[in-house]
Amino acid sequence: MLLNLITGLIAIVMVGTFLGIMVIWVPALPLIIIMISVMSLLLYDFIQTVRFGENYSQRR
Repeated sequence: MLLNLITGLIAIVMVGTFLGIMVIWVPALPLIIIMISVMSLLLYDFIQTVRFGENYSQRR
């Protein structure tokens, strides 16, 4: 579980950095909206995975 937490946080920081650089280079509103939605879905999935494990859809 700790491995998922650490690697997930590293991945979130890397994706956030990449998307932040893209926003600086291409400041278009539709692209910003897509990036915000992608980051929110990524954070939601990360929280669910940390909370319930890999198979959280099959919880009891």
